[in-house]
Amino acid sequence: MTEILLVASLGLFLALLVAFLYVLRRAAGVVAATREEEAFRQGGAGVADRAAAAIVEGAARIDRVRRRQDAPTELDEVIPALAERLAGLRDEAAVLDAPASLALLRERLMAEIERAGRAVEAVEHGCLLLGMTAGRPREMEGETSVKRGYLNLLHAREALVALAVDLRSGRVGASRWFTDRLRAG
Repeated sequence: MTEILLVASLGLFLALLVAFLYVLRRAAGVVAATREEEAFRQGGAGVADRAAAAIVEGAARIDRVRRRQDAPTELDEVIPALAERLAGLRDEAAVLDAPASLALLRERLMAEIERAGRAVEAVEHGCLLLGMTAGRPREMEGETSVKRGYLNLLHAREALVALAVDLRSGRVGASRWFTDRLRAG
C-alpha cells in the first residue's frame, strides 16, 4: 500500500511539475510579446512626437511667408532641412518592428509622415512660383500652393499627435473620447 501511495504521489508531483513548466513557458511568451509590443509603441510614439515637433518648427516659418511677413527666400534653408528630417523619420518608422496587432498603427505613422513630406513639397513649389516674375496668375498659384501646403502640414501634425496617443495606449482611436460612446438607435 505504501508503494502505491509513493508511486501515486511521485506521479502527481511529475504532473504538477509539467503543468508548472507549461504555465511558466506560456507566461514567458506573453511577457516577450508584451515587451515587443511596448518597444514598438514607445518607439513609434517617439517618432510621431519628433515629427510633430519638426512640423511645428517648420510651420511657424512657413506661416510667416504665407502671411507675407517674410519673403519666400526665407524658406530656402528651412524647406530642405524639414524635408530631410521628415524623410529620416519616415525611414526610422519603416524600420520599427510592429507586432501584427499594431501593424495598422505603423502604416498610419508612415502615411502621416509622407503626407507631411508632400505638404513640404507643395510649399516649396509655391515658393518657387512666388519667386518668379511671370505675372499675377503664377503669383496666385504660388500663394495657393503655400497655403495648401501649410494647412496640410497642420493636419499632418494633428494626425501625428493623435497617433502618438494611439500608440501609447495601444489601440486605434484612443485619443478620441467620443469613439467609446455607444451609438443611440
